[in-house]
Amino acid sequence: MASNPTQQKRQREKDRQSHQREKDALKKQRRDERAQRPPGEPGVDPDIAGIIPGPQPILEDEEPYPFEPIV
Repeated sequence: MASNPTQQKRQREKDRQSHQREKDALKKQRRDERAQRPPGEPGVDPDIAGIIPGPQPILEDEEPYPFEPIV
């Protein structure tokens, strides 16, 4: 970095502008990806789609109690 405070300030400002341009490019990319995504089913929350409420079935390869009971 330069030794003159004015040059340091200019360099910081260039770095800030560069960082902002990168952020804007990422925002535009995410916006374009979101526009390309097919719409979901109406009335279905995508965060909880496919979740079954209630007790879950025991997996075949797991023991029901993986630890030793205290007697």
